[in-house]
Amino acid sequence: MLHLSPTPVALWIGVIALILMGALSVVSWQRSQRTLRNAILEGLRFLAASIVVALLWQLEWITTTHPAQKPQIAILWDNSQSMGTLDASLPPLLSDRAYVVSRAEWVKKALDSNLWQPLEANGANEITTTPFASPPSPPSPVSGTDLEAPITELLSKQNNLRAVILLSDGDYNIGQLPVVAAQKLRLRGIPLFPILVGSMTRLPDLDLQSVSAPTYGVLGENVQIPFVIRSSLDRQVRTIVRIRDESGHERSKDIVIAPNAETYESIFWRLEKAGSSTLELSIPVADGERVVANNSHQFTIAGRPEKIRALVIDSLPRWEYRFLRNALSRDPGVELSCLLLQPNIGPGEGKGYLKEFPQKIEELAKYDVIFLGDVGTEQLTADQCHLIRGLVENQATGLIFMPGPQGNQFSLMNTELADLMPVILDDAHPKGLAESIPSPLTLTTEGRSSLLTLLGNNEEENPEIWRRLPGFYWHAPVIKAKGGADVLAVHGNRRGKYGPIPLLVTKPAGSGKVLFMGIDSAWRWRRGVEDLYHYRFWGQVARWMSYQRNMAVGQRVRLFFNPERPEPGSMVSLNANAFTPNGAPLQEGKVSVDLTSPEGRNQRIDLEKINGAWGTFSGHFKVDSPGIWKLRAAIAGAEDQPMETTLIAQGTEIEKIGQPARPEVLEEMAKVSNGRMIQPHQLADLVREISALPEPRPAQTRIALGSHWITFTGLVTLLSIFWIARKLSGLF
Repeated sequence: MLHLSPTPVALWIGVIALILMGALSVVSWQRSQRTLRNAILEGLRFLAASIVVALLWQLEWITTTHPAQKPQIAILWDNSQSMGTLDASLPPLLSDRAYVVSRAEWVKKALDSNLWQPLEANGANEITTTPFASPPSPPSPVSGTDLEAPITELLSKQNNLRAVILLSDGDYNIGQLPVVAAQKLRLRGIPLFPILVGSMTRLPDLDLQSVSAPTYGVLGENVQIPFVIRSSLDRQVRTIVRIRDESGHERSKDIVIAPNAETYESIFWRLEKAGSSTLELSIPVADGERVVANNSHQFTIAGRPEKIRALVIDSLPRWEYRFLRNALSRDPGVELSCLLLQPNIGPGEGKGYLKEFPQKIEELAKYDVIFLGDVGTEQLTADQCHLIRGLVENQATGLIFMPGPQGNQFSLMNTELADLMPVILDDAHPKGLAESIPSPLTLTTEGRSSLLTLLGNNEEENPEIWRRLPGFYWHAPVIKAKGGADVLAVHGNRRGKYGPIPLLVTKPAGSGKVLFMGIDSAWRWRRGVEDLYHYRFWGQVARWMSYQRNMAVGQRVRLFFNPERPEPGSMVSLNANAFTPNGAPLQEGKVSVDLTSPEGRNQRIDLEKINGAWGTFSGHFKVDSPGIWKLRAAIAGAEDQPMETTLIAQGTEIEKIGQPARPEVLEEMAKVSNGRMIQPHQLADLVREISALPEPRPAQTRIALGSHWITFTGLVTLLSIFWIARKLSGLF
């Protein structure tokens, strides 16, 4: 059946066009010989114009299909993992006594009840039940609930739907927005009746949501393992978090979990085993907690020996320099070089001393950490400052500013190193500020949880150790920390214009990190305890500053990635530093990374060179499955052994038990589809509302002829016939 649906404007335009075309055809025929042939030609002209007007009036071909089967009522029920939450109360219509069951059991009782019999009475309707979002076998952490797909699939299979009933908690985490399916139902005239299953409040629970452990650590050293706990308890909980390895070694920490909030904490673990280890972080079940499956989390971490190359540059052999040199030179994991640029005397000499600043990039690029003492433009040239900045930003070298009473570092504010300084200095006091009495360093909130400031065996004793440390008599003239910096410790006795004076500050800089140490009295920490705290502090600084640079190192390629432990579905950025055979940054060439997924799928990524950077290449890829990903990075055409490493994607389950139901999702779907959300106590109303619905409308298939190829072909053919016929008849 043909159907026209013109707008008022299009209707009048079409009518006027047909009248004018009809008049033109009549006048043309009268002026001709008035033969039958000319009448046919004018008829063809008017027919072509009529077709164009009909297309302007939105001509459609409508096919109506009358179903031969009974009206259908489809019941879709959620079979996802979240339906295992034990928080659904049975209404009187489903049970003679009120008690709480799991959401899945609630759905089962509803499907097995006599609730639907009135809808099937006397053959009025046909009822079908279909589960969706069933967990795969074997279980996968990336499986989730899609509320849109099952409805869309149902519409593609059924053409005589009277209503759709959805039994769900409303929780969705994959697929398109559920409202998209509701819009499709509205277009078909099919109302949706969602039934909310589950409580709208979260179960009393302590959920160990995430553990952000590093991928590797240095043997014999502590690693910091941050974690997040989500509490839905209405009271504060004092508990113990434990971390344990496969052999049974354990470390614990007392923590306080805030009520109805997320608590961010961390625990330290000492790596004693080389190679990969599987650790488990757990918290005990609290009183009143209803879900126990999310109180632990397993992860892997690799322990490996490390050789860190450090360069210490200073102008005078002050006490801070001397004891720093001793601490690093006696550290078995550090390979130390020193450059002592003494005024009027010349460079210092001896074992481990350099005679001059490294002249070539390849000579400087080997250093993982650079300690920049009381030096300025009298000791370092602008080109050398440029090299240091490039090394930090492009090759992830760590840089530690250690100003001194000479005030030489103020002159560096006129070089490229100024942007790397994480604090703003007061040029009114270039030589710093002296104290008449020893002043302590006070840890900030960030400092109390940082690996850099851990001087004890655990976090509990660490604040007391810092309180007992000998104070300092001089500090740098700091005004405030720059934006994006983390302040770890402040002056314990003085405040400035912007609050406590920051003296221990860190800040990221490109690929690397920068640390500012605003006192020159760390050597005094040896009093009464010798090297216990002093050596430990500087060893941790060297390792923390060089961590990213040594994440994965090959013969000619160094690779680091972010995030270190991606979740399935996230993008991972890859950054590589490539070198020539003599150690200089690679200027010409290509770097590629071969990926092998946990399932064995192979993929090659060609990294793009960053213009202006020192042999730096970057790229990214998407992690689509949990497990161990193998990475092999190599320079194209190079005969060196490719750099190999692994990336562990430990996906958290997106389907969680204990989460509250989401009525707002179901309510929006019902509203868009012209249905109504049903609460459990309104089940009797559902049957009456569906029974009162009209019979399903016959299915209609509409074909817009204006965009159909047959219409276009026919119109072109008709106009061609008219033009040829006019030529043959001699009419121009």
